[in-house]
Amino acid sequence: MKSSFSFPKSMVLVIALLFVCQYSQAQFLKRLKEKVAQTAADHVTNDAGNATDKAIDKTESSAGRAAKRNGNSSSSDNSSSNASSNNGASSGSGNSAAPQSIAAYNNYDFVPGDTVLFADDFTEDQNGEFPSHWNLTSGQAVVNTVSGKIAFLLTDGNYCKVAPRMKTKSYLNEPFTIEFDTYCSNNSSQGSPIIYLQYINKDGNADEGAIYFNKGDNEGRGDVSMSGFPNNLNSNLPTKLINSYQNHWHHCAIIYKDNQLKCYVDQYRILVEPNLGGVPYSFYFAGIGDQDNPIVITNIRAAAGGNMNMVGKKFTESKIVTHGITFDIDKSDIKPESMGTLNMIVGVLKSNPDLKFEIDGHTDNTGPAAHNLTLSQQRAEAVKTQLIKMGIDASRLTTKGFGDTKPISDNSSLEGKANNRRVEFVRM
Repeated sequence: MKSSFSFPKSMVLVIALLFVCQYSQAQFLKRLKEKVAQTAADHVTNDAGNATDKAIDKTESSAGRAAKRNGNSSSSDNSSSNASSNNGASSGSGNSAAPQSIAAYNNYDFVPGDTVLFADDFTEDQNGEFPSHWNLTSGQAVVNTVSGKIAFLLTDGNYCKVAPRMKTKSYLNEPFTIEFDTYCSNNSSQGSPIIYLQYINKDGNADEGAIYFNKGDNEGRGDVSMSGFPNNLNSNLPTKLINSYQNHWHHCAIIYKDNQLKCYVDQYRILVEPNLGGVPYSFYFAGIGDQDNPIVITNIRAAAGGNMNMVGKKFTESKIVTHGITFDIDKSDIKPESMGTLNMIVGVLKSNPDLKFEIDGHTDNTGPAAHNLTLSQQRAEAVKTQLIKMGIDASRLTTKGFGDTKPISDNSSLEGKANNRRVEFVRM
């Protein structure tokens, strides 16, 4: 007799699901074992590679620690370096752009020298490495990106000392100017840049003195001070500047002329030494910094000449060549510290009401020639627009961009490129 018993369909479905689950579990365990084995193999391979890069990674991570807390870019991205070489000074665009505007510089009287002796914005250097155009005397220093700018970080040493590589030991000519940008993200006593001027004293011997650009802090302190000179002065920063000092880029400058020294921070002339008592012939940077509170500097430029005194005089020259009008990276936006030069040009035009200028823009040879031509035209037009805002009639100004077609220096060196990046005012 045949049995009529049969499994219900629901029971068949349950058994089938159990079989599938058991099979899937077995496959899962098999794949998990394979993954563990592969991961172990990969780990061995990665350890070998990581051992090779360990020193570089450690340097970049430590040097940029404070910077990365403030939104800095990675240490491997130098994509803007070609464009920035045509600007002379990097843009401050980042999470902490400087609060100053062109309007704040209305009374700025600093005019940089007309022949660049040394210039470096570190765009030719690799992040995490020591820059190629500098010498290290003591301490440690490294290139890294800080708040939108490629910069030189003095990370260790009391004092850390770095000097530009120059062909001769004596290269500063009277008059001269020195400019740089600096940044700080804290209120500690460390991280303030110092410029040492090596000079010949009244006895004819080599000596050196220091100019301290002491950043503002939460105690309401900050100044520019001197040491090592026959007469050492100091002058406090304005309260408004101290209150905005942290987490911003600031532009510092000095000019030496006729034994007189002037020091500037942003739009303010902070200190004047009427009688320096020595003739400077070289300079270097120094200070106390560490990996958490580094001294940060960039856009360093030393030039012969400065503060051309043409206001109120009859203008008879064929043209004025200026290097003090600078722009944001690969843009035609005029940087605020350009106002010293622009104020000088306005003074010449107002003193000579019949004078007309063609404003000529020039770049170095970095980047495509067609792009440089367009950029130089845009910059010349930006200068015209600013001069009109400062009260000059538009009929007295025309513009022309020449790109890199009229170099006045060799483009093979940093200072040569910096001399070729210029704005000329040609008499019409």
